[in-house]
Amino acid sequence: MNIHKENSMKNTVIFDLDGLLIDSEIISFRLYEELTGKYGRSMTLEEYATDYSGKTGITNMKFLIDKYQLPITFDDGMAFVDEREKEYLKEGVALKPGARELLAYLKENHYKILLATSSTEDRAEGILQQNGIRDYFDHLVYGVNVKRGKPFPDIFLKACEDANEPRKNCLVLEDSEAGIQAAHSAGIDVICIPDMREPGEEFKKMVTAQLISLKDVIIWLQTLQLNGVM
Repeated sequence: MNIHKENSMKNTVIFDLDGLLIDSEIISFRLYEELTGKYGRSMTLEEYATDYSGKTGITNMKFLIDKYQLPITFDDGMAFVDEREKEYLKEGVALKPGARELLAYLKENHYKILLATSSTEDRAEGILQQNGIRDYFDHLVYGVNVKRGKPFPDIFLKACEDANEPRKNCLVLEDSEAGIQAAHSAGIDVICIPDMREPGEEFKKMVTAQLISLKDVIIWLQTLQLNGVM
């Protein structure tokens, strides 16, 4: 684990939601599997991980309809996914390993904690409340709050603005290539905790570290402190 002086003064942590904080990618796979199955097509988990993981629902739906030649409109597909996802979410969506421990550590050590997600406010708030972690977050930024989504840097720049912190004080936690690119373009250090797929070599070069779980972020931050760069 390399620790650099430019990683000093970290006092703000910005979380992605889907695939990073919550285990929602498997739900997305099931939704797309259901939709393609309705029309006699089939999607494998490997195909989902390669072509859809970490991308926006809008991008994925356009690609899904085109790739599988589904006889539906974009609006039809989005409506189906939205309605079925609500059913899944009612059953609950699990936090990723180490999420609760990391949030507690950050709060106890007086970090500012933000969420930056392309999800809707109602959906994100519901998931956070359902898991009892809403009160950990100081600010939440949604896709509708910025002009451009990931991989553009807008959402992370907005998060820094909301936190009233310079970018050098912030750390982004991401699982997807689009999120890594967005943080890198914003000039913010980013740690990758992969979900269904490893980032490509081009994106690995953009990260400050790649860790196995969110719990490992605690060790990473403690190492910064022990090295006297915080």
